[in-house]
Amino acid sequence: MRADRVFTNARLATMAPGLPGLGVVERGMVAQTAGRITYAGEITSCDAPEIVNCEGRWVTPGLVDCHTHLVYAGDRAAEFEARLNGASYEEIARAGGGIMSTVNATRAADEAGLLQASRPRLDALIAEGVTTIEIKSGYGLSEDSEIFLLRAIKAMAAPIDVSPTFLGAHALPPEFASNRDGFLDMLCNVLIPRVAEQKLADAVDGFCEGIAFTPDEIARFFTAAKAHGLPVKLHADQLSNLHGAALAARFGALSADHLEYTDDAGAAALGAAEAVAVILPGAFYTLREKQLPPIASFRAHGVRMAVATDLNPGTSPLTSLLLAMNMAATQFRMTVEECLLGVTRHAAAALGRSKHIGTLEAGKKCHLAIWDIERPAELVYRSGFNPLHQRIWSAA
Repeated sequence: MRADRVFTNARLATMAPGLPGLGVVERGMVAQTAGRITYAGEITSCDAPEIVNCEGRWVTPGLVDCHTHLVYAGDRAAEFEARLNGASYEEIARAGGGIMSTVNATRAADEAGLLQASRPRLDALIAEGVTTIEIKSGYGLSEDSEIFLLRAIKAMAAPIDVSPTFLGAHALPPEFASNRDGFLDMLCNVLIPRVAEQKLADAVDGFCEGIAFTPDEIARFFTAAKAHGLPVKLHADQLSNLHGAALAARFGALSADHLEYTDDAGAAALGAAEAVAVILPGAFYTLREKQLPPIASFRAHGVRMAVATDLNPGTSPLTSLLLAMNMAATQFRMTVEECLLGVTRHAAAALGRSKHIGTLEAGKKCHLAIWDIERPAELVYRSGFNPLHQRIWSAA
């Protein structure tokens, strides 16, 4: 075997679906050629100009943060303080705070300032071994500002893969307060065609909730997205059960996210549609919620679960995917295996990128995280500690 580079003397957590659990290979190696994995398995003979001795360290696929709102201007520390003093998320939103306060700050920013403010958040995730990240728009909510925001998101790429998502149905902007149909017309008939034509997003997302958009409105939005060849995903059942999970499943969504109020029928629908349930413990923690997502129901119906930071300025100002795993385990009793698959293989599926990332298998991008740990459980068990030894990212 020949390769450009070999990582040897490693313990691999391949996350490969054909192997049990985390797909562990105790005496492993990974071979890379032209930025792609050509071999991952037991140590074997290989000629390569560069050989990296991992000295017994654990190697996983590069981590995938599959739900973030990372690019924005301003902050919402005042709202955090207001919640500590008793205000609810819904009360803040209805008083003109919440999402719209970030929309106003982001609309006022120029591209250089927006990227400068956002880059440190991205760097924090890169430093923890994240090699692929999803970033949503939704802080523009006008034709020009959403296009501007999606272009800024694409500009964040390297040294990381960025998956942009058009979150047009995020909140109703004040200029459309008395014209919801007009806003949906703009989303469906103007923005979705522009986004699709200019290839600015990999998917379309919406917020189905009493303070955002109704199931019928989301269905209209998703119908337009599907007509233009754009996959969909949904913020579903976070604050109440509007049967968002079942709605997402009906449209063949890549994922449904949050899901605290999803019922058993919704979990069954996600399982039948093979949609990924994206668990977001950062928002649950920050909002001090009490309604747990139905993890047991997801298990019972064979629903794949991903874990993400939901990084955003208001309800999850979390820049650590490692901490998100710890929160998912401690708050929701997800297992170590579920958490680690949730930031690798299942997170890749939530982005529709399973052919390229998420596991250590031949043909995948050579995205690796090399860890100074004795066992994979340490990646979930520790809080505020980063054991990353080296991160390998390839643009191939």
